[in-house]
Amino acid sequence: MASRPVFVALGDPQHLVQEILIDFPWSPGFAPVQKKRNVLALHEAAKKKGLYPILEVSTKSEAKLGQRLSAFNLKIETEVGAISIESAFQGSKVFKNGGPYTDIYKMESRSAKRDERLKNSGPLIGFDYFGQKWPLIPKTAFYDWLYLTALEPHQDFLKRLYSYAAFSDIEFNPNKSINCQARTCALMVSLIKLGSLNLALRSQSDFIAIVASDSFNQAHSADLLQRQLL
Repeated sequence: MASRPVFVALGDPQHLVQEILIDFPWSPGFAPVQKKRNVLALHEAAKKKGLYPILEVSTKSEAKLGQRLSAFNLKIETEVGAISIESAFQGSKVFKNGGPYTDIYKMESRSAKRDERLKNSGPLIGFDYFGQKWPLIPKTAFYDWLYLTALEPHQDFLKRLYSYAAFSDIEFNPNKSINCQARTCALMVSLIKLGSLNLALRSQSDFIAIVASDSFNQAHSADLLQRQLL
């Protein structure tokens, strides 16, 4: 058995996204077919709790929308051209002993994530995105801002997100990671429900003010963030 979260858009200013842990039978292995079995098992277990339909947001999704919304595939327009969210996020990391490594911006997503400098430069201390500095706290603010800024122009995608009760990412392990593209999709829907999306994306300070309280409500990330700061 395994436990993985699914994310529900609440549309509450004080708690934008609810994280619900779901227990389900896990199929071990790294083959794509095993990943898809786990997605199906997770969704079936969530359905028994009344959460249906769920969009898997990853390259392992059966839905083309879920594949397109993967941070590996979704791109953001920048001064150096369109780059994937994954490459933008990894290339903006600032560590105690180096970074940002902006050459990562032009890398393919998987290569960007695996760049050895990200592992060998000491503790993560913040982000620097084309000169715009982002702190580590609120915990997911920079990743969420990147993702939502890239997603907002795709109005056709936004309308389709409304048809889902929750969002999942089978690759996301809450014991190892903080940021999750499925959670950010739920955040997008929640902000749209509140009519706050345009305000949130107006400036860095507005975004942080809107998402800050919700960021601290994420059950999985407090201990992990503390370990990253050591």
